[in-house]
Amino acid sequence: MNFELFYETSGICTDTRNIQKDCLFICLKGGNFNGNEFAEKAINAGAKYVIADEKLFENHDKIFLVENSLEYLQNLANFHRKKFNFPIIGITGSNGKTTSKELIATVLSKKFNVHFTHGNLNNHIGVPLTLLQLTHSHEIAVIEMGANKFHDIQELCEIAEPTHGIITNIGMAHLEGFKNFEGVLKTKLELYDSISQSQGCVFVNNDDPILTKNLPKDVEIISYASENDASITGELLSLSPFVEMNWTKDDIVSKRIQTQMIGKYNFYNFLAAICIGNYFGVESSEISAAIAEYSPTNNRSQVQKTSKNTLILDAYNANPTSMKSALESFALVEHADKFVILGDMFELGNESSKEHQKIVELIQNFNLPAICIGKNFSEILSNQETKIQSFESKDEASNYIQDLNLANKLILLKGSRGVGLESIVPFL
Repeated sequence: MNFELFYETSGICTDTRNIQKDCLFICLKGGNFNGNEFAEKAINAGAKYVIADEKLFENHDKIFLVENSLEYLQNLANFHRKKFNFPIIGITGSNGKTTSKELIATVLSKKFNVHFTHGNLNNHIGVPLTLLQLTHSHEIAVIEMGANKFHDIQELCEIAEPTHGIITNIGMAHLEGFKNFEGVLKTKLELYDSISQSQGCVFVNNDDPILTKNLPKDVEIISYASENDASITGELLSLSPFVEMNWTKDDIVSKRIQTQMIGKYNFYNFLAAICIGNYFGVESSEISAAIAEYSPTNNRSQVQKTSKNTLILDAYNANPTSMKSALESFALVEHADKFVILGDMFELGNESSKEHQKIVELIQNFNLPAICIGKNFSEILSNQETKIQSFESKDEASNYIQDLNLANKLILLKGSRGVGLESIVPFL
């Protein structure tokens, strides 16, 4: 494979709608599209070279034929990654990996020129595209790795070859692809397997028995915790609803940090970033400043004040573990009048009914007034005597919410991205 073509171009492009002059266009295929059909269009739009994997479209001297365009992209990314000797931190987990990645990058940026995964480009295409943006001006990289089926993390590790790794947690997510928790566990631990092979370093939450029980051998282990001994320990001081905390290193306690994020579940994301920043020599005061400065985006644990209510908007993603954590944290927040709006959790396969039922029971245990939106919640609640209101569609729920005229409440909105709970915000 001619990987040197890449270094004659301005970068990679896989969509003719976003062609950059002199880029390398790679023809990828999906269920509803065939990038090969756009090969000539890419050249005409300004691409310097095109990689195609169907001979029918090899009709230009700037179009190069390979056996498989996706494999070319992945192998090119690995070829490029090998040109850099600085630390590559791989991060995965069932929950919190994107937030942790952002926090880690924010802390490390106090000392280094950091390259990190933007958005959620964390799959078999996104990771290669992220790696191909590495330059010699960078000093460290944080690469997010997602998975929804067996061996996904192994594949991404073979491409990225991380030197350091962190698994935020292992829980019930993407069960449609993994079948059960054991499948999730085995796949996430592939990151530990990769770090073990390279004799690198793993950062671990010492309060998480699943992670501590499955630590790899022949690696450096750096830990963080609140309840157990660790390199970095922290204390959750209050939820206002924002997390307020401090952290300790060698018996030296930081000042109280007022963060801009809500949720007890984010406490360990903060500790992970603190631990990694400390390991790489970021000054303690700079670490604390970075934690205080970071503000979430993309509907992840955002606090919004409307003219009538205060909203905790966590509508980017949801699975049983994150939903349980969000409700437990919300129950701890001190507020006189709380309300919950939940959307269905997707990709749970045969476990869907059981897991939605568990969430219903949790709402009832906390005695929280709630509205649930989506087919899964509605099917369960239609057969129960409960104060929880359920609606199959957002439109039905929106009409009901307008009639309620909620005011002076703290409202949690959480659901899978496909539910689109953010569209309800104007009615709150």
